[in-house]
Amino acid sequence: MIVSHKHKVQPVIIEHSEVKDAMMKVLLSPDQGWKGHVMRVFELGNEGHTPRHSHPWPHINYIISGKGILHLDGENHHLEAGSYAYVPAGKLHQFMNNGEEKFEFICIVPEEGHK
Repeated sequence: MIVSHKHKVQPVIIEHSEVKDAMMKVLLSPDQGWKGHVMRVFELGNEGHTPRHSHPWPHINYIISGKGILHLDGENHHLEAGSYAYVPAGKLHQFMNNGEEKFEFICIVPEEGHK
């Protein structure tokens, strides 16, 4: 069992040529007892973005704060706090911050989706 707060988790800066101003915090994983899945929080700074990519696993996202765009399978979807999305396996996608404040969202993936 674990009960904590995201502010207590050390962020990992994402270093990648196709990523801008992004960090991740792993909240729950098999290390904390959740076998098979990983729950992460991503934070994208002003004009920050993840890479445009696809992979063989799905993921679930919930927007905590800010405004952004989810590019999913050729279409842009505007997101804000309270929005959620299911990204199916194999679909091209990218998250982008298009607001003035940080864009923060939960991303839950199967264990093989967290590297």
